[in-house]
Amino acid sequence: MIRKSKAALRSISPYNAVLTREQFLFYEMRTTAKLLCEGLSAESVVERIVFDNLFQFPTEKSVRRMALACLRRLAALSDETLVRAIATQPSDVAKQICLYAMMKQHRLVWDFMVSVVGEKYRSMDTSFGKMDLNVYFMRLQEQDDYVATWSDSTVAKLKQVLAKMLVDNEYIDSPKAGRLNPVLICPVLENAIRRKNDEAALVAFNCFIYSTSR
Repeated sequence: MIRKSKAALRSISPYNAVLTREQFLFYEMRTTAKLLCEGLSAESVVERIVFDNLFQFPTEKSVRRMALACLRRLAALSDETLVRAIATQPSDVAKQICLYAMMKQHRLVWDFMVSVVGEKYRSMDTSFGKMDLNVYFMRLQEQDDYVATWSDSTVAKLKQVLAKMLVDNEYIDSPKAGRLNPVLICPVLENAIRRKNDEAALVAFNCFIYSTSR
């Protein structure tokens, strides 16, 4: 009965905890994007990654799972220009686009980047620490019955993933940092976000300049 109840809650919640396994995956995303840009189908990309163990994971099952996760995240972009940019642009640009892909794929990341990090930039509050992550998850657990079922260890792991994601994109210098760094959105990402009428995402990249051009 408990399992059925949790499954029912999961089915109606916009949140999930798969990031405990998937995380930021920059190298894997870049590798997958490059193969797609070579013209391979999604199925062929997975087979190539698995056959050559391009992710250097210990088991074929884990390699396949991560390859499929990367494909889902790239598909969430719905933009071939951004996929190509992940494959070809400098690492800092590609990472920023990977962060946007992560936001589009995972509501947990979207809400965190927009409602926590974005609001920090909007209010010019550069302070950041464990308390911000704690408050974010406390709020989610109060608002969403499925999130409320997550174990303390799951929540702790998700906090680690989000903190490392911020480090990887230079929002903070380390998981123990107490301050947000200024960030600058790359033009290719800003243009794509505006083209897709997805301006709500801009605050996550410290971008508050609204343009009438598309």
